Amino acid sequence: MGHHVELPGVRTWYETEGAGEPMLLLHGGFCTNDTWGVLRTDLAAHNNLFLPERRAHGHTPDVPGPLSYQAMAEDTAAFIEAVVGEPAHLVGWSDGGIVALLLAIARPDLVRKIMVIGAGFRPAPECFADPAMLDAMTPDGDELAFFRELYASVSPDGPDHWPVAAAKVLDMWRTQPTLTTGQLAGIGAPTLVVSGDDDLVSLEHTIALYRALPDSRLAVVPGASHLVPLEQPTTIGRLVHEHLARDTVETMMPIRRAAAL
Repeated sequence: MGHHVELPGVRTWYETEGAGEPMLLLHGGFCTNDTWGVLRTDLAAHNNLFLPERRAHGHTPDVPGPLSYQAMAEDTAAFIEAVVGEPAHLVGWSDGGIVALLLAIARPDLVRKIMVIGAGFRPAPECFADPAMLDAMTPDGDELAFFRELYASVSPDGPDHWPVAAAKVLDMWRTQPTLTTGQLAGIGAPTLVVSGDDDLVSLEHTIALYRALPDSRLAVVPGASHLVPLEQPTTIGRLVHEHLARDTVETMMPIRRAAAL
């Protein structure tokens, strides 16, 4: 069962599940809460999950004007204050990971630990492994057929609004986000950066993200794509649990982390 909360930016749909420390699951672009699959059940066994669907996604309506990650991060901050009531762990997949990074920069007081999966910090032309993929994506094309069906089945704006919402997301991908490594260096929350070894976001960009974050760990999942939470939910669940349980990183031969010793 889902609920609505009236946030300053948009009337937002969310779901809750589980018990334990609060954790937000932040879905990917064009996605809904259902796209977390069985990973959601795994994480709910140990955490109190909150799953907001962002503006123009799932059961949450579109709003006038263009979409922006910044507005979505502000919505998420308002959601934590209004619904969660305390700082939360953030697990963000793709666009959800971008929202998590922006939230951690603007409102570190609302964030515990972070895990980002297949997330970039620059626009798609700069971070996609194959930037031409973006040009092939159109609201009525085959590439977005799965997401088009998801949208039509639950959106309060109705299926006819899909071309508008989809075009807004694609426009956002072309020009956002525009984070710098200097801004990422200001994130103090322990962050696990995860990528499939054949991800939509290039491995080089993922490594740049990892290196820019001062308290970070990196996991590249073998035999996985941008859909690694669906392909290998057991692996992702284990990585989340280990990340939350580990407060310090100690290795026998530190290089990057040697300066912190």
